Amino acid sequence: MASEIHMPGPVCLIENTKGQLVVNPDALKILSAITQPVVVVAIVGLYRTGKSYLMNKLAGKNQGFSLGCTVQSHTKGIWMWCVPHPKKPEHTLVLLDTEGLGDVEKGDNQNDSWIFALAVLLSSTFVYNSMGTINQQAMDQLHYVTELTGRIRAKSSPDNSKVEDSADFVSFFPAFVWTLRDFSLELEVNGQPITADEYLELSLKLKQGTDQKSKNFNEPRLCIRKFFPEKKCFIFDRPAQRKYLAHLEQLKEEDLNPEFIEQVAEFCSYILSHSNAKTLSGGITVNGPRLESLVVTYVSAISSGDLPCMENAVLALAQIENLAAVKKAMAHYDKQMGQKVQLPTETLQELLDLHRATEREAVEVFMKNSFKDVDQKFQKELWAQLEAKRDDFCKQNLKASSDCCMALLQDIFGPLEEDVKQGTFSKPGGYHLFIQKKQELKNKYYQVPRKGIQAEEVLKNYLESKEDVADALLQTDQSLTEKEKEIEVERIKAESAEAAKKMLEEMQKKNEQMMEQKDKSYQEHVRQLTEKIESDRAQLLAEQEKTIALKLQEQERLLREGFQNESKKLHKEIQDLQRRSTSSGPACNIL
Repeated sequence: MASEIHMPGPVCLIENTKGQLVVNPDALKILSAITQPVVVVAIVGLYRTGKSYLMNKLAGKNQGFSLGCTVQSHTKGIWMWCVPHPKKPEHTLVLLDTEGLGDVEKGDNQNDSWIFALAVLLSSTFVYNSMGTINQQAMDQLHYVTELTGRIRAKSSPDNSKVEDSADFVSFFPAFVWTLRDFSLELEVNGQPITADEYLELSLKLKQGTDQKSKNFNEPRLCIRKFFPEKKCFIFDRPAQRKYLAHLEQLKEEDLNPEFIEQVAEFCSYILSHSNAKTLSGGITVNGPRLESLVVTYVSAISSGDLPCMENAVLALAQIENLAAVKKAMAHYDKQMGQKVQLPTETLQELLDLHRATEREAVEVFMKNSFKDVDQKFQKELWAQLEAKRDDFCKQNLKASSDCCMALLQDIFGPLEEDVKQGTFSKPGGYHLFIQKKQELKNKYYQVPRKGIQAEEVLKNYLESKEDVADALLQTDQSLTEKEKEIEVERIKAESAEAAKKMLEEMQKKNEQMMEQKDKSYQEHVRQLTEKIESDRAQLLAEQEKTIALKLQEQERLLREGFQNESKKLHKEIQDLQRRSTSSGPACNIL
């Protein structure tokens, strides 16, 4: 999607119709056209808490997402607005506004849990919007975060432990931003001013105790701390007098609370500056088509009664992209060979060298556009297609050379054949005259460049087809004795045997060149694959090290707060991550 083009307004991405989530194909079509990396900001929260107002401001507009003006929830499902990113060139900002949680008209919060989970899965920055302060009621309303492990799977294998899932969640989950609307408290502790971030951290402190009340108190706080290590908090004053709130989007700036205007500006500046492009495990940057694939995969899983699985979604995306990567690589190969190759080539090696250079470029194109190619399935497919292309070019080269040589022989030897028909050589001494003329024409044939690799074989076959003519002239030439004829016959046999030997040597040389080419191609594939595996492994290790560092910080905090058991659990997760990070990488085997 070009930077100067954007949607005039939001469209529904995921419709919520009678409790069923359905993807809107028109919205998918919009995503499919966005080739740039996408920064995905999703907002969730209770209905009628002003979520849509913040999203409109992020879009740089006063209107767009429906604000609603009654106690009814206005936004149904998940709505999407794609705009050029105002602070990151060559990026597209994708804003996701969700239907309000806790709508009494729905009666069932099952749907709310899925909306919450999808917002987490699809976003790179996740904004939770609530009213007032962070008290126990606010935490109770955020029970959706405690349900995430029951709603989402990190791995497809059923035997994976929650420890592993927790680590994978951290690496996959978005940054967490809590926005507090109509905040009325003074930000201070013991008479000392604190920041909104410090207020959030204090609010997430755990309570000592093993009773059910303490567990209920700690559970949502633990989940937020565990799954969202990167946290940010913003507070907002009441935007205007109550009587104006129903028409907030129509209010002029002078009618709004100046503190509120400043707080919204600070929020938008932070989100636009600090929200990163959506990435998947392995450092894979998400663009529009990739986000489209994630949406379809996750909603399909929910509709089928299954749990959305992050690993499955990435593998499904990899299938699509790796197939496309093979097509891109082959298209590059076809284009480059079409421009570089002129058939027939003078030698087989010339063609093989062109093929190998272009093949290397094609594999580079594949490597650049592929990821998570399990067991190198698609690279093997690419290799098979490239081998088939090479073999086809060799066949084309043979035919082009044969056609060229045959046409050349007809042109050069045509007059000689006509002279034979006219009886020019049917006289004493005619045989030697014919042999002399034939040698002159052979030399002329040799002097013509770019006949290709069939030059000798086609000439040999042609001359063999004319042996009966030479033999007839030899036998009827009365100037030659019988002894001279016998000697000439032996010379012709020796010449024919030498030509056959030369042809056999050339065939062996061609076979050796083909085998050498195949081995070089294999070694090149292995080299490029090894480089990619090492690069992917380095990226994975970097992700794991970041996750370990965040978990170590949380473990230290738990120890300071006196929660030994929770600290031990986290220590086990850290040890598991460290074992995984030191394990050997995938084997390089493309055969």
